[in-house]
Amino acid sequence: MRSEYAWIPARGGPTRTRPNQVGVSFSAHHGVVFRTANRTVEADIAAGSVFVTGQDPIAWLRVSETTEALEVYPDAELLRAAAGREPELQPAAAVRDGTVLAICSVLKQAHTAGAVLSDMGASTLAHRLVRHLLAHYCCPRYRPDRPPGHLDRKTVDQVTGYVDAELSGTLTLDRLGQVAGLSPFHFARAFKATTGLSPRQFVMARRMHRATLLLTGTAMPVPQIAAAVGLSNVSYFRRLFRREAGMLPGELRETARLDPARQAAVVPASDHDRP
Repeated sequence: MRSEYAWIPARGGPTRTRPNQVGVSFSAHHGVVFRTANRTVEADIAAGSVFVTGQDPIAWLRVSETTEALEVYPDAELLRAAAGREPELQPAAAVRDGTVLAICSVLKQAHTAGAVLSDMGASTLAHRLVRHLLAHYCCPRYRPDRPPGHLDRKTVDQVTGYVDAELSGTLTLDRLGQVAGLSPFHFARAFKATTGLSPRQFVMARRMHRATLLLTGTAMPVPQIAAAVGLSNVSYFRRLFRREAGMLPGELRETARLDPARQAAVVPASDHDRP
């Protein structure tokens, strides 16, 4: 599979998302207008929303805010081999999907912080994504049995919703297990088997994503942002943010103040190829 990560400045003219991809908008948007499959839609997009593009590209007609996004282009041969036939991705716009969000969070860290994915790690992610796409976004729908020790999509999405709602507070493995209806031990194993991230890694990724939104979209001081994402120790927050995002909070905020042309040059899109 191939992934592309970018900060995309707000533009007056239309842009396009290419066919046969799945992606995440890590940034929130208001009053976005896009067109796909001969239908024009105006909508607000929540941070962390997932888009799946089928055969028809998405034309973005109006986007008023800078976009932080990651797009993944699954391997077509892997899709065919897993399905045993020629599958077709069905479009989905701005949906909640915790599994795709977690997989894209792993890939985002590889782009932003230089996190290294081993061949086996990348291959595992690719197979996990393909299996999820076949089960939820392909036509004809592929209904594989859920592997033992994995969570269903509804449970992952419930956990994701709870985490996002409680980022400023205390999040514990016990409480997340209760949301999923499992013991902490079984939940931790099943969540990582399903998403590729441990619960701790997922919570931290969501905290860093929320911090990015606050850094680029508000004038809140860094200590207040740290507290807003449940990290009262500012030094610890800065270290974590640099590890996850590849730069310090102040550096990201300064980058966001640059004019669009320079911003695109400072944080370029890049390909991340894995087998």
